[in-house]
Amino acid sequence: MLNDLMQRVFFENTVFDYLFFLGIFIFAVFVLKILKFTLLKSLKAWAKKTKTKIDDFLIHTLERTVLPALYYGVFYFAAKMLILPQQLSRLIDVLGVAVITIVVARLIVEFANYGLVLYWKKRGKDEALERSLKGISSVLKIIVWGLAIMFFLDNLGFRISTVIAGLGIGGVAVALAAQAVLGDLFSYFSILFDRPFEIGDFIILNEYLGTVEYIGIKTTRIRSLGGEQLIFSNTDLTSSRVRNYKRMQKRRVLFKLGVTYQTPVEKLKKIPGIIEELIKSVKDTAFDRAHFFSYGDFNLVIEIVYYVLGPDYNKYMDIQQQINFAIKERFEKEGVEFAYPTQTVFVEKTKS
Repeated sequence: MLNDLMQRVFFENTVFDYLFFLGIFIFAVFVLKILKFTLLKSLKAWAKKTKTKIDDFLIHTLERTVLPALYYGVFYFAAKMLILPQQLSRLIDVLGVAVITIVVARLIVEFANYGLVLYWKKRGKDEALERSLKGISSVLKIIVWGLAIMFFLDNLGFRISTVIAGLGIGGVAVALAAQAVLGDLFSYFSILFDRPFEIGDFIILNEYLGTVEYIGIKTTRIRSLGGEQLIFSNTDLTSSRVRNYKRMQKRRVLFKLGVTYQTPVEKLKKIPGIIEELIKSVKDTAFDRAHFFSYGDFNLVIEIVYYVLGPDYNKYMDIQQQINFAIKERFEKEGVEFAYPTQTVFVEKTKS
């Protein structure tokens, strides 16, 4: 009697076939549960002992994304043992493609986001960079899920290539209209990864100068010395010559001063040595040279070159001021006079 019951046919499958399907499915789910609570637990304990965080990320991804998909995989392969109506079989296949598409898209997005997080940590966890990377992450998600939907619809039998071809003419028009925006977007990626300058850097672009405050997808904002905010498109910055003073290790300073023509030669010869002595006595400077440079229109020109060991502009001005005070004080002591514009008129008396 039990054998007769097992051989009864419902919807082209025997009772034994249904019980076998149910047994396979329950057994497989039981095995997955054991793996989850034993193997996964052991992997988590091992990952805590390691210094790297990559294994933690991989285990988390396995638990969150891959493992749930395996439950449907078990159901899918167990269901294929039954003789199913064509529509139901088609539905199971479609759900299988949907699960695979979702899992692959999520894996791509999670790995990409993890890479962006590693890059952000490597750059010192900068807040402005974090906002920029979040924008990139959003764009990446739209692209990945858009491609995933196209892949899924293509497997359902929709002619995606025809739709894309139909959108081609409109896409060209949109691309032409958005050419400037796309140019700024690619320039943003160039600034982000090539790093010609960063937030907080003091830069000069043509006649404009200031400190970088914000680097966005479309524009970069600079706070000028006058206090106003200057806004440049990213394309302007990547296509121009930018001088980055923040990365300057030392600043070369050249300045000139003039003494009167009445200065004795003995004192004139002492001036380069005096200036060398004064500059070397100032902290964070490196003396280069000092020479009697030329005969000016109304003065004898002394040219001086030295280096400030640091990029800070205020520090440079403080040092230059200190040097100027020292030169003024020493010249007064030595009796050397600074020249200023003068004219001498010679009057010749002619005989009448």
